[in-house]
Amino acid sequence: MGETPALRGEYQHTKRRRERLVELVEAGSGSENVHALADELDVSVSTVRRDLAHLEADGKLARTYGGAMGAGRLDRSWQVKSTEHQDRKQEIARYAATKVARGMTVLLDSGTTVAEAAAILGTRPDTHLVTNGLSSLLALADSDADVTVLGGRLRRPSESIIGAATLQMLQHLTVDVGFLGAEALHPTRGLNCPEMDQALVKQLMSTNSKRTWVLVDSSKLEREAPFSYWAPVAAGCGVITDSRATDAQLAPFRDGGWIVEIAPA
Repeated sequence: MGETPALRGEYQHTKRRRERLVELVEAGSGSENVHALADELDVSVSTVRRDLAHLEADGKLARTYGGAMGAGRLDRSWQVKSTEHQDRKQEIARYAATKVARGMTVLLDSGTTVAEAAAILGTRPDTHLVTNGLSSLLALADSDADVTVLGGRLRRPSESIIGAATLQMLQHLTVDVGFLGAEALHPTRGLNCPEMDQALVKQLMSTNSKRTWVLVDSSKLEREAPFSYWAPVAAGCGVITDSRATDAQLAPFRDGGWIVEIAPA
């Protein structure tokens, strides 16, 4: 039975609406709110959310907390992030590397601070490093260490490898130390992530690490969560941050059972 004219019309209408949705998000100044988008398109908020999910799966934009931003804007922000707070990231990376002893297997998440740690650990030939982060992988290109790359789907904006294949490989791993990155960090909800697949990968990384350390500069301890998804972490998880972190920022993590350590300047 062929496609009816009504179905073809509905398909074209949806296609045009989604194209217009991408235009609106790309033309915006940042993260565009779902309610404003629904008003502009004269559709329900639930319709906008379904469209955003479809467009994110196609890589045309990325959902944020309560809205969306263009994929191109996220790509540019990743390039900016690699140079933001560079001194803080290097302080954290140097301190994180002291947590790794000879012969350990270390799991390296995606993220710019984790990539700084990867560059240091890569000079150790007696270390086994496992990563799903492209930035870490590039830092390890000429490494003396034993390096394993997790397979899966490439998420370009965050330069990470995620998905079902990544989870399958992680299920067969137990590592001594896991270093994780996050867009923002919350004492009870965990690590803020751009999409569900990434949250699932981070959660399993934490579960399968004998000791988990989240590496974040102090700006991420009070940052409003930009995305809708969260990766809860195992009890007793640690956070390593920089010396600019305040007592007010750190107190909720200490009260929540986190191990909090400050990298010296």
